Amino acid sequence: MTAFDHRVVSREAFEERYRENPDPWNYHASAYERGKYQITLDSLSRERFATAFEPACSVGELTAMLASRCDRLLATDVSETAVRRARQRCAHLGNVRIECRDLRTEPWAGLGREEGFDLIVFSEVGYYFDVESLSKLARRLAGSLHPQGELIAVHWRGHSADHLLHGDEVHRTLSDSLPLQHRLGERHPGFRLDSWVKT
Repeated sequence: MTAFDHRVVSREAFEERYRENPDPWNYHASAYERGKYQITLDSLSRERFATAFEPACSVGELTAMLASRCDRLLATDVSETAVRRARQRCAHLGNVRIECRDLRTEPWAGLGREEGFDLIVFSEVGYYFDVESLSKLARRLAGSLHPQGELIAVHWRGHSADHLLHGDEVHRTLSDSLPLQHRLGERHPGFRLDSWVKT
């Protein structure tokens, strides 16, 4: 078996991908993506959240939809090009802040950790971690949630050469690692969704 080349999931690799194609996963125009975003929003445990965090926000399509449900929303992505596009997409939304951050190497100190979050949307990003790194990240995310805060995870169930984990493995790892109460588990055509609450 050939060893996985981690360069394909490096910061530089994502930046190159966005420079070649400003919307490499077609988040803006894809009916599948729009439907998935709406299901994600419909699955949330409350109508409104005071503080929310969306890592790996890409070009900001889900970010713009989430903003209507949050008083304050912090979104991050590893690609500077993606962040610029997301900022343009959400420029009219005063409750959204978008930063360039790498979840694998950079803490989010100063980005809300002191006050915590009521919602974390962990969508289409878990594949790019190995099990050990994802487990550590899951525990950190859980630690940044307020009591009764929710973490919702949504991942594609297909296969890609640049994924370290399959979507099902991502959700199994989260289930095994999160010190939270499982609230919801659903399988939809092409993707799965799970949410947990900090009780």
